Amino acid sequence: MNLNKNEEKPNWYAIFTKPRSEKKVYQRMLDHDIEVFLPMIKTVRQWSDRKKSIEVPLISSYVFVKMLEKDLYMTLPIQGTVNVLKHLGKPAKIRAVEIENLRILTGTSENHEISNCVNVFSGDAVEVINGPFMGLIATCIREGKNHRVVVKIDSLGSCFNVNIPLSFLRKIEKRETAKV
Repeated sequence: MNLNKNEEKPNWYAIFTKPRSEKKVYQRMLDHDIEVFLPMIKTVRQWSDRKKSIEVPLISSYVFVKMLEKDLYMTLPIQGTVNVLKHLGKPAKIRAVEIENLRILTGTSENHEISNCVNVFSGDAVEVINGPFMGLIATCIREGKNHRVVVKIDSLGSCFNVNIPLSFLRKIEKRETAKV
């Protein structure tokens, strides 16, 4: 059996873009046959004469690409890109579960109300087992009577608050989260 330790598999990486260039960079990367993901959310913007529903990036100035680390240089000449997000001088790998969490978060525009829940407490790791966010892995927090799920994306240092019925949650044991 011949195992080559130098064989790489594609990973997700964050590409830093110029301000307000995320959609253009996303399209240009698609045109270059690069696997790219841009999490978008709908929001309502107010102008002096009207309100309009528009789509904006969930995380400003970033697009995510899935490729071999050695091929990341291909993204830099694309107009609108600035650099690759780095950690300790090397391109920061984004875990697949974090990309999946972003996909789940941006896959719906429904608002979810809070319901009663037992056995899930502040700080518990949880998995959403029902509803449009099914499969999301997050941390549960509690503030007063409100229950919220905080989704942490460690490699970006970002957190998002999502209101989900706590009856839709399942507590994850610590050894389960280690696998993720």
